[in-house]
Amino acid sequence: MTESSGAPHEIAGERIEDIDISEEMEGSFLEYAYSVIYSRALPDARDGLKPVQRRILFMMTDMGLRPEKGHVKSARVVGEVMGKLHPHGDSSIYDALVRMAQGFAMRLPLVDGHGNFGSLDDGPAASRYTEARLAGAALAMTESLDENVVDFVPNYDNQIMQPDVLPSAVPNLLVNGASGIAVGMATNLAPHNLIEVVDGAKHLLQHPEATVDELMEFIPGPDLPGGGTIVGLDGVKDAYRTGRGAFRTRAKVAVEQLGPRRTGLIVTELPYLVGPERVIEKIKQGVEAKKLSGISDVADLTDRKNGLRLVITLKTGFAPEAVLEQLYRYTPLEDSFSINSVALVQGQPQTLGLREMLRVFLDHRISVITRRTEHRLSKRRDRLHLVEGLLIAILDIDEVIQLIRTSDDAETARTRLMQVFDLSELQAEYILELRLRRLTKFSRVELEAERDELNAEIAQLLEILGSDERLRGVVSDELDQAAAAWGTPRRTLLTGAVIRPTRAAAASASLEVADSPCTVLLSVTGRMLRIDRDPEAADAPRGPSRATKHGAILASVDGTVRGELGAVMNDGTLHRFTPVDLPVVPTASIAFSAGVKLADYLGITDKKLRVVGIVPIDTDTPIGMFTQQGIVKRVLLTDLPAKPSFEVIGLKAGDQLVGIFPAPDGTEFAAVTSDAQLLRFDATSVRPQGRPAGGMAGIRLGDEARVVFATAIPAAGEARVVTVADSSITLPGTDVATAKITDWAEIPAKGRATGGVRIQRFLKWEDQIACAWVGVGEARALAADGTARKLPSELGKRDGSGTPIDGAAAFVGLAS
Repeated sequence: MTESSGAPHEIAGERIEDIDISEEMEGSFLEYAYSVIYSRALPDARDGLKPVQRRILFMMTDMGLRPEKGHVKSARVVGEVMGKLHPHGDSSIYDALVRMAQGFAMRLPLVDGHGNFGSLDDGPAASRYTEARLAGAALAMTESLDENVVDFVPNYDNQIMQPDVLPSAVPNLLVNGASGIAVGMATNLAPHNLIEVVDGAKHLLQHPEATVDELMEFIPGPDLPGGGTIVGLDGVKDAYRTGRGAFRTRAKVAVEQLGPRRTGLIVTELPYLVGPERVIEKIKQGVEAKKLSGISDVADLTDRKNGLRLVITLKTGFAPEAVLEQLYRYTPLEDSFSINSVALVQGQPQTLGLREMLRVFLDHRISVITRRTEHRLSKRRDRLHLVEGLLIAILDIDEVIQLIRTSDDAETARTRLMQVFDLSELQAEYILELRLRRLTKFSRVELEAERDELNAEIAQLLEILGSDERLRGVVSDELDQAAAAWGTPRRTLLTGAVIRPTRAAAASASLEVADSPCTVLLSVTGRMLRIDRDPEAADAPRGPSRATKHGAILASVDGTVRGELGAVMNDGTLHRFTPVDLPVVPTASIAFSAGVKLADYLGITDKKLRVVGIVPIDTDTPIGMFTQQGIVKRVLLTDLPAKPSFEVIGLKAGDQLVGIFPAPDGTEFAAVTSDAQLLRFDATSVRPQGRPAGGMAGIRLGDEARVVFATAIPAAGEARVVTVADSSITLPGTDVATAKITDWAEIPAKGRATGGVRIQRFLKWEDQIACAWVGVGEARALAADGTARKLPSELGKRDGSGTPIDGAAAFVGLAS
């Protein structure tokens, strides 16, 4: 009906009320939209969970399904959640539980599933066939729930209380991402690396005014569960600033020889939520439609031992790079991800940038820690009150017993205890209920120790509540604990933007990647980027030096985009790589913060390995190297084995490389030791050796001394020596240091295997050279986190002491 009299009437004994259908539809739709937005589709920005996910974790915690306990049927969990907390269909609850257990969907799974929980191409088994329990990380989401850290609200029938939000010691919204479609809005967040998010959150905690660019020094981009490569970070930056953006992901593909005359593309990582069967299907469709050429076969050799492995066999005569570009264009080997960071903040849906998401999480953690501290303080004060009452009773135990025995009833005894011993009602009641065997001399000693311990704990809790800095320190420490317990190395490689050709150009031009000249730069902090050069232009001058983070060069190597270079680690192994996927920056604006970590680029997960340099390979120029124990070696990197990595020096036990660099005839070696000695000697005194050789004595070291820096300098060139001295026993956070710049001409040349000359005089509190550099050009010192340190502007005497600088330094290199 379109009109209503508003007055009810009866027809055939039934009461009928006329209403306006448009008003009814509008009201009902608003109620439905409200329910979908707040109770189903959008996550809370504090714990990053939708209501169904939160209820699953809370109910599994209530059921005692901890990681050390056995699994139970998933159907039992679904039934408990549906019956007590979530009155919706069992399929929606089970789907949410399954997703929290899928390692390919969640960067940090919260449920430990047992059985078939599905794959990227197939769904899971029914809930009656699978089993589940909480994963270890879920404990960090639910810990301290019994300490009044969050508000509890009634369930749907007001019979059970449930948490309005979980304490969430893990920044779950960023780490695991989220997706959901509500009414009139949707959300889609990419997963991130826990360690990086924790570092970013701690930085914002210490620097509340930090910008998005500063936070991206710690959180450079998403870290997808399946790995892959993110191509171009412009969309990521947009999303971090505005909450909306998009980026492209590519599969990780390697070219391998499958036989004497057969080449294949080996896919070991796929874009986020892309399954191998979908890729195979698209490849077959592309070949049949003649969009893809050069492919003879595709096989899925994935297994549990080796993980994902798709083998795409190529026809003879086709360039692998050209075929791969076709695959990126026409198959899901390259996919896009759109970020739309919508979450609930104080019950309202908001679009959040990176800074806002971190701020909401940190405010929540500060609230949780404050409430937990207040709860613990109250509990310890209550216990201390009882302990003090017991100690009073023990001092006059005979009188207490006599008083109780002569009382007519418990009420009288309680009143007399309060009057005679000046006890509170709680203390008197506790004494009356206590067993006599507790009132012994031994118990008195225990009670006094407990009293002292409670007083100490109360003082610590009051200190936390009374100091904002101390409170933030607790939040930071617990974030560190979460990162240490559940953090894993980055899986997704971040690279610079790749310019895609237009459709017409792609159809007419060769799809091979142009093998143009380039320069690869490696920073002292291990970040790498590429500068493309005009092959017809002379070397362009480097742009102005900028004091940005990580902005100091360790090595610079000229090559071509598709040519091979070698990255050498401190264990003496050389890893081949091509710079084709490195982030590209203009010559006039070298900012290493845009670079990729070399370890991530090479896929190295061993944290003990550290890059010491990059060098050209298959070159006639001898390559020099120095080890920490003073061994020097020169080698020709020609006729190398066809392996992705191999040794370039045979190291002794406990030794490691500290530097590798071109060392042709006409150069001089320079080695700086931790006890402030510098040795300069002619490179020709070190004869080239084969790769397996262990080198020869380079410098004579003092007791407990080690080589901290080594390089080769043109014999007739002008150079500077930069040294930074500090104390090896100074507490972290209080580090101070002095630096000195010395003219290379003041260093006398000596013979190989001698002890060198002193390069810096230690002050009373100094005992080591923390870092050093010898080279041509302007130098820059950096702290451990990449922050620039200001060096002295004047040259110092060769054996003079240094000038104090603005904090400790961990690296010195050529200013970028």
